[in-house]
Amino acid sequence: MTYQEFVIVGRRKPTDSNPSPQIYRMRLFAPNKIVAKSRFWHYMKTLRKLKSTQGEILSLHQVYDQSPEKVKNFAISLRYRSRSGEHNMLKEYRATTRCAAVEKLMNDMAGRHRVDPSRIQILNVASVDASEARRVTTKQFLDSKIQFPLPHRVLRRSGSRFKAQRATTHFS
Repeated sequence: MTYQEFVIVGRRKPTDSNPSPQIYRMRLFAPNKIVAKSRFWHYMKTLRKLKSTQGEILSLHQVYDQSPEKVKNFAISLRYRSRSGEHNMLKEYRATTRCAAVEKLMNDMAGRHRVDPSRIQILNVASVDASEARRVTTKQFLDSKIQFPLPHRVLRRSGSRFKAQRATTHFS
């Protein structure tokens, strides 16, 4: 599943007693706009006691990376709900975009911890310099002189693959 980054701005509906309610802004990763809106109202309900019937979305737009052609290190802090309780965690990934790093995170959490994406709450996604990387799996790729072995190199035959030759009509 591919994830996209959205910024959603919403607030409580204005009333006579509160004509200008407080505005809330949230960055979310979701597969599409509908799921992003749903996650926004889920977090607003749990954090601010604000349901979708009492509120309104002022703006929703997708965020794109500035340099998607360059590989960067990302540190993702998250909270997830497991069978035994709530856990906080920091994970590091190397990816070209923030969305690709979140996609790797979701696959990793599903494989290692059996956590459904709906149980993961991403707190922060930050680009990290090479000197600030913590995890060994990230540090091993930071060497500028890194080399990879090529164990199985197959020599291809030279010349034409399809060469015209006389048909063979008898076999001995």
